[in-house]
Amino acid sequence: MKKICMDECEKQGSLMDKNHVLSVRELNLAAKQLIEGGLPLLWVRGEISNFVSAASGHWYFSLKDEQAQVRCVMFRHKSQYLEFKPSNGMQVEVLALATLYEARGDFQLTLEKMRPAGLGALYEAFEHLKNKLEAEGLFDAGRKRDLPLLPKQIGIVTSPQAAALRDVLRTLANRMPNVPVLLYPTPVQGEGAAQKIAQAIRLASQRAECDVLIVCRGGGSIEDLWAFNEEVVARAIAASHIPVVSGVGHETDFTIADFVADLRAATPTAAAQAVVPDKQELRQRLAQHRQRLVRAVARRFEQGMQQVDFLQHRLVHPAQRIRQQGERLEALQQRMRFAHDHAMQRQQGRWSMLWHRLRGARPNLARLQEQQSNLARRLNGAMLQTLDRHDARLTALRQHLQLLDPKQVLARGYSMVRDVQGNIVVSSDSLELGEKLDITFAQGGVHAVVQEKHEPNSD
Repeated sequence: MKKICMDECEKQGSLMDKNHVLSVRELNLAAKQLIEGGLPLLWVRGEISNFVSAASGHWYFSLKDEQAQVRCVMFRHKSQYLEFKPSNGMQVEVLALATLYEARGDFQLTLEKMRPAGLGALYEAFEHLKNKLEAEGLFDAGRKRDLPLLPKQIGIVTSPQAAALRDVLRTLANRMPNVPVLLYPTPVQGEGAAQKIAQAIRLASQRAECDVLIVCRGGGSIEDLWAFNEEVVARAIAASHIPVVSGVGHETDFTIADFVADLRAATPTAAAQAVVPDKQELRQRLAQHRQRLVRAVARRFEQGMQQVDFLQHRLVHPAQRIRQQGERLEALQQRMRFAHDHAMQRQQGRWSMLWHRLRGARPNLARLQEQQSNLARRLNGAMLQTLDRHDARLTALRQHLQLLDPKQVLARGYSMVRDVQGNIVVSSDSLELGEKLDITFAQGGVHAVVQEKHEPNSD
């Protein structure tokens, strides 16, 4: 990091030097850094001209007013989220970063967002409410409900004078004319329209007269469709107990109601097509299911006939089965008789062998008694010899112990000297003058104090 800062300082210093000759790339790079560092992200308003949509999905155009123009680029990862398609002559407001394309030295704006001019406040309110409801989970796919396959009654929330109502009714009549339709009339534009739309949705949910509810109106400007961007309508759709289909505006129009509804249809006609199946398609599907059912029954019948043939080949006449079982029983009896005879012969042979072994193992009692008498005599003699040997050894040990007895040594005139700790004193080197000693004689003892020491080798 320190090296990079030093390099930047050196570059700035070299640019400030009037004698330094810059390359074109260095000049463009310096201008790029000055522009991007000096201008923040900002909103710019103007008219679109020379609009080009590249195959890559990037948009290139010029933004101009009466006195100037500037090149603009909006890359695909930003433009794909735009809810309208820009065109030449359209007045727009763009949120962009001023930059310089150094390869050609072109000053341009790199766009982050775009909105029609004059509708900035509405779009900001739209985005704010959209982000709020999305954070609450009202747009989650998990809370959206499936539409009934064959609704018994369909509810419509729209204006009775709306062209969208005629389109919806005509589509429903063409696709499924026998399904009744219930209209919840409400204005879809103007002051107070949002509250009345929400009230109609809540009324339909409370009455529960319909299996599915269509909320629709025709196309128009963002101001015309704004009632469907109000929070009160979004809350009413989210709280509805009936699945709601939103068919507001044209294909390119998106409202908050579209995101909250269980299904968003591109147009009111598409909403009508979504809630009921086409009777012709149903007939075709029924015919297909009938053909599949007939083929399945035929296959099952054929499989049953094959299974009957197979079982018929396996079926045996009862007399033949009894004869087979009798032959098998006779064979088993012969095998059992042979096994029994063989087992008896083998057992008799084993008993005979054990009898001979038992007779051979019978003991000679007279010889065993004589051996027992001899062993008793030998045991008595050995015991006497052992006792004599141990008595002699005990006498020798007693005499040896008497010789080692310290009292015998003391009886010959010797004495035993201990210090105050009870240790035997064998040398005067370990004694100090005035130290107390304990002297033991053959009979009795005395306590003494060292008054004089002699060297061990002195006379």
